[in-house]
Amino acid sequence: MTQAIAPRARTLVLLFLAAVAALLVGAGPAAAHAALTGSDPAQGTVVDTAPTQVSLTFSEKVATTDGSLRVLDPKGKRVDTGKPANVSGTTYAVQLHAGLPDGTYTVTYQVVSEDSHPVSGAYTFSIGAPSRTSVPVSGQEVGGGVVGGLYGFGRYLSYAGYIVLVGGAAFVLACWPRGTSVRAVQRLVVSGWLALTAATLSLLLLRGSYTGSGKVADIFDLDLLGDVLQTKTGAALVSRLLLLAAAALFIAVLFGAYDKRDDEEKRDLTFGLAIGGAVVAAGLAASWAMAEHASTGLQPSIAMPVDVLHLFAVATWLGGLATLLVALYRAPADQPVEASAVRRFSTVAFGSVVTLVATGTYQSWRQLGSWSAFTDTRYGQLLLVKIGLVALLVGVASISRRWTGRLAGTGAPGSRATVAAGVGAGVGGGGGVGAGGGGGGGKDPGTGTGTGTGTGTGTKQSKKQDAGKQGAARAGAGRGSGEEPGDAATGAVGSERAAQLARQRAAEDTARQKRLRDADPHRFGLRRSVLAEAGVAVVLLAVTTALTSTEPGRTEQDAKAATAASSSSSSGTGSSSGALTLDMPFDAGGTNGKGVVSVDLDPARAGGNEMHVYVTRPNGRAFDVPEVKVALTLESKSIGPLPVAPDHITTGHWSASGVQIPMAGEWKIAVTVRTSDIDQVTVSKNAQIG
Repeated sequence: MTQAIAPRARTLVLLFLAAVAALLVGAGPAAAHAALTGSDPAQGTVVDTAPTQVSLTFSEKVATTDGSLRVLDPKGKRVDTGKPANVSGTTYAVQLHAGLPDGTYTVTYQVVSEDSHPVSGAYTFSIGAPSRTSVPVSGQEVGGGVVGGLYGFGRYLSYAGYIVLVGGAAFVLACWPRGTSVRAVQRLVVSGWLALTAATLSLLLLRGSYTGSGKVADIFDLDLLGDVLQTKTGAALVSRLLLLAAAALFIAVLFGAYDKRDDEEKRDLTFGLAIGGAVVAAGLAASWAMAEHASTGLQPSIAMPVDVLHLFAVATWLGGLATLLVALYRAPADQPVEASAVRRFSTVAFGSVVTLVATGTYQSWRQLGSWSAFTDTRYGQLLLVKIGLVALLVGVASISRRWTGRLAGTGAPGSRATVAAGVGAGVGGGGGVGAGGGGGGGKDPGTGTGTGTGTGTGTKQSKKQDAGKQGAARAGAGRGSGEEPGDAATGAVGSERAAQLARQRAAEDTARQKRLRDADPHRFGLRRSVLAEAGVAVVLLAVTTALTSTEPGRTEQDAKAATAASSSSSSGTGSSSGALTLDMPFDAGGTNGKGVVSVDLDPARAGGNEMHVYVTRPNGRAFDVPEVKVALTLESKSIGPLPVAPDHITTGHWSASGVQIPMAGEWKIAVTVRTSDIDQVTVSKNAQIG
């Protein structure tokens, strides 16, 4: 049975790691948490005279640098004067050089949102008349590449380290004080501290390149590091490092002085460690809350404490689960985790789940704002996956709880009754000979069930030990009496034989301890169910990490509504300079088959034109479709159809520059919208151009 679980465990671990990798790869660059909601000049418009500045309005405050907002002429040369200024609220402007010639200008922006995530994008406007431009407007994003991948992994590792550190310490203090002397548990908690410390240092070094150039060479740029230290995120990371120093002292006391105290002193020390540990754990959790989602948006004064409580509950549950798993698999046979400790953890885990449900409900309302955001935004979709994983984890935990009840019904693990029952079951199944041998050899008093088998095994082992001792004695005698080289070689062989027997005895002792642990079917069942819980928890942590780097649903929907309103107003003002807007409802059938496609053509006259295509749902919200194509036909002159393949810019928005219309007339503008692999429809309208 023990041999069978090893490949199963390896298979589960590989599957969970693959799932985590898929989630991390699928997450891609960090989504923008501050969205561009307006601009002046507006996107795609043609103004008669050159503006003196370009201003951008975001959904929240952003951090800017000298190159955050740039304006480029048709040849790609900068025409702005320097660092943007905050002119009002969430609006930022940069001054332009005087006397700009006619043509199409490109505005690019790269800022950092208030919740620490980088935001970038680009759009164009024209002075006098559109022209060709050498500046690409696609691919304007930050947070990707090698640096983005490393930063994402660092975030995952930091969460995992915090959960193992806090959850492991809480499990030992609240549920299993005897675990302070178990080496495997000590190594687990220390590993959590090391992982969190290493990840925090890495994030601090990567931050400047992550929000800026994205180049690997800039990771060790001290100037960038200095800039990072002056930001809110940099302050949070430095605070985390200082708190980790206090956590190191906590670990030293917990796994050092604590075990050496008597019962009276342990009670007092437990109280002090619980208070101090809770303060350190809350401070570490606050280093996330003060720099990410909870620090912006609605009710930050309430959201930040709730976020701290949420993260602490996650750590107590999942970190305690990891510690229990290590204790079940790696604790020595003479220091097994008691059924009472498992029952206490079950109570603690239940309280953590209740806390998670309460705080998670508040966070969901705050970040989504509407039921439609569950399905219409990436944040909502990831949240649904997280809710499903939590439900699955609770279901598996209920199975573990039943195994705990059965384990308690057979007596405390490690007691004479439990061990005797386990050994007897093992002998009956042909797999408990080693355990019986331990009893026969006098190592485990009270396991009389296996005495007969154990005596034989113990006798054989004693003979082997005597033979080894005699060989070692002969080898020592040969070296001491100055015998011939051949005798010395014989002595060396004896020493090697003795070492081999020592290794064999160690292996037999390890196997005996494993058989002793696995002999109890209730304990074995608990180990398997806890292993399954841990696997689900690994994937849950990956989804949670992806959520923290995804734009909240409320922000995404507000930004779409503001963008739609901005584009509508710009179309209305642009009509005086010849702009044309056509709205065409469509119904391609199938799911998401209905909507409205809008075509903006500017300046809507013979020659080069700027074309923007917007696709919205019937309720006005922008959404993406697999493909949009446009064709222009002048039927009176038998010209066309002239195909146009616009480039995808952002959600529900496609654009094409330099669309050539050879002559004025009444043109038919046909748009083909494909909503799935098999569903598409073509709608058209006639419009006077020129």
